[in-house]
Amino acid sequence: MAGGEGTVRVDVWIWSARLVKTRSLAASACRAGHVRVNGDRAKPAQAVKAGDEVRLRYAGRERIVVIEKILRKRVGAPAAAEAYVDNSPPPPPREAVAPAGVRERGAGRPTKRDRRELDRLRGAGPLPPG
Repeated sequence: MAGGEGTVRVDVWIWSARLVKTRSLAASACRAGHVRVNGDRAKPAQAVKAGDEVRLRYAGRERIVVIEKILRKRVGAPAAAEAYVDNSPPPPPREAVAPAGVRERGAGRPTKRDRRELDRLRGAGPLPPG
């Protein structure tokens, strides 16, 4: 039921507009403080309406959208794209993102040392002392 009037929960709208894959991810992002509505931190049940600005940090990227239509149910990608105006900065080019640890085919299972090195390259886990 894609409507144009009224309000809807921000987690439902983010999921319906296909900014995240599941509604539970949308609610988790709200609880973690990754969602802002008109500059204020949003709880999952906060109501949004047409004209509100929603900022979402998800999957290493910030999305800035202005709501055009209220969505209560998940819709197809073309209809979802018409529900908002995307003011997000462009994602970084693929070649600018360095590949994190490419192993040769047939090199076998990585050792503990290899895994730690891969984690360090990916930016996960603690840095070695020194």
